Amino acid sequence: MAKVFDSITDTLQSFIAAQQMFFVATAPLAAEGHVNLSPKGLNSFRILSPTQVAYLDVTGSGNETSAHLQENGRITFMFCAFQEPPSILRLYGRGQTHLPGTPDWERLYAFFPPLPGGRQIILAEIDRVQTSCGMGVPLYEYVAQRESLVAWADKKGSDGLRDYQQQKNCVSIDGLPTPLSGLTLRSDT
Repeated sequence: MAKVFDSITDTLQSFIAAQQMFFVATAPLAAEGHVNLSPKGLNSFRILSPTQVAYLDVTGSGNETSAHLQENGRITFMFCAFQEPPSILRLYGRGQTHLPGTPDWERLYAFFPPLPGGRQIILAEIDRVQTSCGMGVPLYEYVAQRESLVAWADKKGSDGLRDYQQQKNCVSIDGLPTPLSGLTLRSDT
């Protein structure tokens, strides 16, 4: 039932565009380290080419993805159809974190709508694309994106977000550093 592709086909691009959420998985190299799997939404995923994708990552309670990418670069994205027809799509690749003020930030940030709390852009080169049946995924009806994270970031403001990131987002749960220690937030994020 699974099919493997060298790149993201036009049909798979349409499938991705129809999904309201996706999942990001990374892991440290240490055998005792924690595998991280995070759900994402907020219209934050972009296909830049058939082998390159990016997402605008917003401030959250941790920053495992960025720490793992800094250590080893491995990343997997997963999209599930929660409506008919059933399907699962995984994108495997190597990723890197781009922070505000770094050379590629402005170019990449232009692909996304301004999102309060945007702390970094994860850019990934995809080397394996795989579909599977998804018949075990339940049917769900999409209602709306949650506004609570955006409202929280808006209320915190730039200084509050910078302080929060310094306290919560500079080290992974396994003690790996993230690239956020020198982050200077933009006024519109």
